[in-house]
Amino acid sequence: MSKTANPSRHGKSGNVIAALASFFIPGLGQLVQGRILWAAFFFVTTATLYFTSFLVITLAFALIFHLWSIINAATFKG
Repeated sequence: MSKTANPSRHGKSGNVIAALASFFIPGLGQLVQGRILWAAFFFVTTATLYFTSFLVITLAFALIFHLWSIINAATFKG
């Protein structure tokens, strides 16, 4: 019996590329994966929080949402 690759396993190249894309622009990884609503959510939310980061508390939330965007793209099971 030969082992076949499971296309939905963690760490596949598509998820790695999506995670890298989300690292640079939040939501871009989700857009690459074809998840338009999640992409819009992460981009708009994170951009708004970064834009208002002169309020110190929003910077912390922006970083949390940015990290969530990266993890969400990396662990997506299509």
